[in-house]
Order: sequence, then C-alpha cells, then structure tokens
Amino acid sequence: MKLNIITPEDTLYEDEVKSVQLQGTDGKFQILNNHAPIVSALDKGLIKIVDKDDKSLSFEIKGGLVEMSDNNIQILAQ
Repeated sequence: MKLNIITPEDTLYEDEVKSVQLQGTDGKFQILNNHAPIVSALDKGLIKIVDKDDKSLSFEIKGGLVEMSDNNIQILAQ
C-alpha cells in the first residue's frame, strides 16, 4: 500500500507500508492491504506504521482525516 501523511506545513511520510493503525473519533482501527474504501475523521493520537521492511514508525497528530482507496492511503493531519 502507498501511504502519504501530509500536514499544512510539510509531507511527513511517503512510502510503501504493510499496515497503518490510527486513532479514529470512535476508537482505534487498522488498515491493511486491500482494505475496503474508507473516509474517516481522526482524533488526537498516534499513527503507527509498519513499513515494507517491517520497521515500526509512529507519528503523533492532533487530529485530521484519512482516505483509503485502491491501496492508496492519504492522511491529512494537524
């Protein structure tokens, strides 16, 4: 899957990933390869990523939006 994490100031991350865990407004959820299309609001919390080399990364955000479609994930973060 291709992941882009974008803030108003910069692009935080852009690469292939195996999974992404997010803090939605109704709780945590995870996106894996071939996930159904989704658009969701994000709450304050961590974005946890497992990249293509099985490395774990995390980014703290104050909120935002995520869109997943055709194995492309776009996160607009604050």
